[in-house]
Amino acid sequence: MEITATINFVKQELAGAEAGHNWFHVERVYKTALHIAHEETADVFVVQLAALLHDIADSKFNNGNEDIGPAKATQFLRSLNINETVVVHVQQIIKNMSFKNSFDKQTFTSKEMQVVQDADRLDAMGAIGIARAFNYGGFKNRDLYNPAIAPNLNQNKEEYKNSSAPTINHFYEKLLLLKNTMHTQTGKKLAEERHQFMLVYLAQFYAEWEGKK
Repeated sequence: MEITATINFVKQELAGAEAGHNWFHVERVYKTALHIAHEETADVFVVQLAALLHDIADSKFNNGNEDIGPAKATQFLRSLNINETVVVHVQQIIKNMSFKNSFDKQTFTSKEMQVVQDADRLDAMGAIGIARAFNYGGFKNRDLYNPAIAPNLNQNKEEYKNSSAPTINHFYEKLLLLKNTMHTQTGKKLAEERHQFMLVYLAQFYAEWEGKK
């Protein structure tokens, strides 16, 4: 009952969301997280709730406010009378799992957070990761690529959050870094193929950009 209610809540909250961060993104993360959880013997109930609620109010679409998502998830879970230990665990996962928070010193981790984090980062890789990157770039009216603007490989959290660089730069500033951030063995295996696909894509992109293919 709790999972069904959570799915319905998330679908309602994310109706009309940007396509890279909508219900279908959440659904993919949910399915991948479940797969990893079964392989890694994590607490499936916590993983399910955290995966479903992890993007309930992404700070990118809330003026950079990183507190709205965890607060909204917490309020919803308490309305279902979920055990408070589970509520706090899910809240901490949502609060700490995003890539931008990797710029800060890690203050919380758990097997369940590692599972959901791996699943979320896998959705930023491979064919779907590429599609999501360019969809968001279009949403923000960013250039596809500008050879005069080099990727910022030493940016801090605020620079990352406020970047308006071309979408291709995002590959070097995030997407290609994700393979080495995987925690679980299952996540690492899945990430390898998606990482290689992105490298092949970039080689083709540059060749077409230069009119060589």
